[in-house]
Amino acid sequence: MNVAFFLTPKSTVAYLYDDFTLRQGLEKLRHHGYTAIPVINRAGKYLGTVSEGDFLWYLLDNDLQEDIPEIHIRNTEQMYIYDILRREKNPPVHITATVEELLMRSMNQNFIPVIDDADTFIGIVTRKDIIKYFFEQNENIRRAVLQEKIS
Repeated sequence: MNVAFFLTPKSTVAYLYDDFTLRQGLEKLRHHGYTAIPVINRAGKYLGTVSEGDFLWYLLDNDLQEDIPEIHIRNTEQMYIYDILRREKNPPVHITATVEELLMRSMNQNFIPVIDDADTFIGIVTRKDIIKYFFEQNENIRRAVLQEKIS
């Protein structure tokens, strides 16, 4: 079993470009109902992930500065995703990663970004899909054991 079996392709995944404004990022998170979202550059390279908390802490930190006395939605049009990007958050796996590696990563990540050999973002694997796979594997084993006991 390989990553491709679990992959939700980039074409169906919401993501942000690093040059989007915070307002664009917040609107996309809200629209999709996500708490975290992958960030790529215009060349398609995976850069990291931003979460609701990243937006919140960035806005709070900037609110305390004298040059931005209050945060209004229009102020977020002058701030960019690359300013809040946490590159170490949600490290990607290569398309050649093992199921075991996906399982280990899913313990700490809601989704695992997937990149190809050129480090281009090609999609994500969700924790839900991994759990579903292992649940189905367990059910198949359980059925086989029951069937063997009946025989």
